[in-house]
Amino acid sequence: MQALYQLDVQGAALLPRLMGEFFHEMEGDSRTRQLAWEWTNGAWAKVAECDELISSSALRWQFSRLSPVDRSILRLGVYQLTSCPDIPPKVIINEAIELAKKYSTEKSGPFVNGVLDAVLKKLRNETKQEKL
Repeated sequence: MQALYQLDVQGAALLPRLMGEFFHEMEGDSRTRQLAWEWTNGAWAKVAECDELISSSALRWQFSRLSPVDRSILRLGVYQLTSCPDIPPKVIINEAIELAKKYSTEKSGPFVNGVLDAVLKKLRNETKQEKL
């Protein structure tokens, strides 16, 4: 989430240098850093797709008015919901809520929960339609 925030605020042109430095300085074991890199890189590669799902699910909110922190948390959550089938959706949503509680405002936890729940419902409906 922090790396996605940096990319959002500072721009994608800094991706190689910024991410190399960020993940080198990040605490944790090599597996944690590898997962963080994969999720950041994957979410940023699909940022337009993630943003579209967020925009269409954040009722009564303009995407441009979302805080960069909330936007980063939602992008990570949407990326994981769409691209990480090995992580249960409930875990993804709960972790996003915890990030929002820790790094954003008092109202961000419920907001993130509502948006990601709406995204998950859309994704499940799309899957059902494809099976028909």
